[in-house]
Amino acid sequence: MVWLLILVPLLAAVGAAVTPSNRWRPLWVPVGGAAHLVVMGVALALRPSPALQGWLALDALGMLVLGFISLLFFLCALYAPAYLALRPDRPNRVFCACLLAMLAMMSLVSLSHHLGLMWVGMEATTLATAPLLYFNHNARSLEATWKYLLIGSVGIALALLGSFFLAYSSLHEGLESTLLLDDLVRSAQQLSRPWLHAAFVLLLVGYGTKMGLAPMHTWKPDAYGEAPGLAGALMAGGVTSCAFLAILRFYRIVVAAGEAAFAREILVFVGLLSMAVGAVFMIRQRDFKRMLAYSSVEHMGILVLGIGIGGLATFGALLHLVVNGLSKGVLFLSAGNIHRAYDSKLTDDVRGAIRRLPVSGALFLAGFLAITGSPPGGPFISEFTILCGVFNGAHYVVATLFLLLLATVFIGMGATVLRVVQGTPSAQAAATDYQDRPQLVVPIIILMTLVVMLGVWMPGPLASLLREAVVCVEGRP
Repeated sequence: MVWLLILVPLLAAVGAAVTPSNRWRPLWVPVGGAAHLVVMGVALALRPSPALQGWLALDALGMLVLGFISLLFFLCALYAPAYLALRPDRPNRVFCACLLAMLAMMSLVSLSHHLGLMWVGMEATTLATAPLLYFNHNARSLEATWKYLLIGSVGIALALLGSFFLAYSSLHEGLESTLLLDDLVRSAQQLSRPWLHAAFVLLLVGYGTKMGLAPMHTWKPDAYGEAPGLAGALMAGGVTSCAFLAILRFYRIVVAAGEAAFAREILVFVGLLSMAVGAVFMIRQRDFKRMLAYSSVEHMGILVLGIGIGGLATFGALLHLVVNGLSKGVLFLSAGNIHRAYDSKLTDDVRGAIRRLPVSGALFLAGFLAITGSPPGGPFISEFTILCGVFNGAHYVVATLFLLLLATVFIGMGATVLRVVQGTPSAQAAATDYQDRPQLVVPIIILMTLVVMLGVWMPGPLASLLREAVVCVEGRP
């Protein structure tokens, strides 16, 4: 069962690569996504045993992340065939194969309990994602792809160095060197503290680069700005979640070693810094796809801030991982529809989107309200839970900064979004004959429905899984 979660999308990727027809090839994407979702559902029910001598295992935290990624990928996959049908000028063999390979590698990261194998999976995810950024084959997309690869390579190199430091922290104390997560947690109390501290900092910077935390976020505006909306949704919801999971794995070791206070101070600082950077660059932003990139930077900050506070805020952060990813799916896919209708992503050209594209424009506005924490969206519940955790810990300065930054983001992002959706359609609105169509709006409607549902009702199995995942992160309920 564990192997199937990796092999099913890989086989679908091979099928897409060998299918000769540009017209039929995109169907492999929803077929592969549906098969992976079915296998994931069975795995959630059966809780399969570890494989490869414990190198691959599906614990509660992995189930939460991979279950969410599988659902997000499937809904985005429903969007893919209709989107690619609108792009007959672009060969889609590499695009379809890389989408499915990315799902396989994200599964590998989520399942890995060997930190070296997780590192390999994270880098393979990057390599599978890069061709998606270059799909438009222009100078800006080429620049964004190279920036993504170069900055990501620096980050993954630092993560590798941090993994070596972690292994040496056991060797330094005369223990057997290992990179198996369970072994490191068991022997955490005996690890060398200076080497453990250095390892955590390097790993946070390395995987934080993949996650898009400030100040390692500089690849993100270009990559998200130039990527197709489909790829942007999967990167903002999937790839960043895998990087966050990697950080949580290492954080668990630090907690088990009794050094939680050291890690939490760093996480709170980086979280607030990322929120501040995202807020500043969203003010007067003219490119609405780059605005979504800075929104992602902000929300990555919220995730690590919640973990840094701990307790109830950890539950809120893990819930936020899910609802933020679903909301980003709404925003990126609807933004992609608006971009195609106007042939521009600048607010100088894009006006009156809710008149030009009634469904996509309304969904873009609804996605903005949800992602900025407006009720009844799921992010309202997750951010409120994190805020309660901050107050429970008597971190009043952090709470004040958190609320001020959320307000700044709402104002800055709102100004851009309202310029896009309100008013009379600009002359650029006649640039194309694109209109809303069911294949391209139904997946977004489903995503938005899930976001609202999680804001008013949380299924019991999800709540139980979140509580189990908190135990995986903190080692206690």
